[in-house]
Amino acid sequence: MTNARFSQGHHESVLASHGVRTAQDSAAYLLPSLRPGMRVLDVGCGPGTITLDLAALVGSTGLVVGIEPSEAPLGVARRNAEDRGDARTRFEVGDVFALDEALGRFDVVHAHQVLQHVGDPVAALRAMAAATVPGGLVAARDVDYGSVSIFPELPELGRWLALYRAVARALGTEPDAGRRMRAWAEAAGFEGATVTASVWAFADPSSRAWWGGMWSRRILESDIARHAVELGLADRPELEAISRAWSTWASSPDGWIALTHGEVLARTPTQA
Repeated sequence: MTNARFSQGHHESVLASHGVRTAQDSAAYLLPSLRPGMRVLDVGCGPGTITLDLAALVGSTGLVVGIEPSEAPLGVARRNAEDRGDARTRFEVGDVFALDEALGRFDVVHAHQVLQHVGDPVAALRAMAAATVPGGLVAARDVDYGSVSIFPELPELGRWLALYRAVARALGTEPDAGRRMRAWAEAAGFEGATVTASVWAFADPSSRAWWGGMWSRRILESDIARHAVELGLADRPELEAISRAWSTWASSPDGWIALTHGEVLARTPTQA
């Protein structure tokens, strides 16, 4: 997407993380508004698991299109669709700021974990509104890294959080997006937007093993590692220490992490 700087790239460890997300755990605030027959655009669809869940909810009379600014994750998305027997949902390279007019307009334009990676999130929300039919819905959900809580409070994990936020801001993006959702929606011109919050929490052995294992790889192998080193914010030994700390945290019976998300659901004006 124009002005997007995705700090982690599309490494296998990143797609594996995104690939476990569902509409229920990542878009529950939107689901009551979906109806069979709706046209839905999923901006920043990644490997498509949320997209395909949305497609199941709008049914065979609806249409869902997932877009990404690069082809990298779309092969995984198409394979996920094939595995589900979904031949209707489309996955295409696309930029929310320069959508193909042939796509038409949508009843719902949705974005999960996108605004935090865009240089101008207000412009992104306006572009989403422009792709929505009059009276349609714009829906966005983003994490707020500044409110992440981790226990045990290992120093290396505190450093991980500070480093994540520093890299994001060095790239011109906002890691504490969740708390800004209302402000961004108002700046984009939405009136009467519904703003809510929800939390991901990983504390049981299986989810700790998944989250800790995933981040022990991402901090070494994804683009965030490259950016951190190139920007002079960390060196390889420090990243390796953070990786080991995630493994230690995952094996701790007291391990806990909670990530607060901000959500906005806004209806575009109805035109006569």
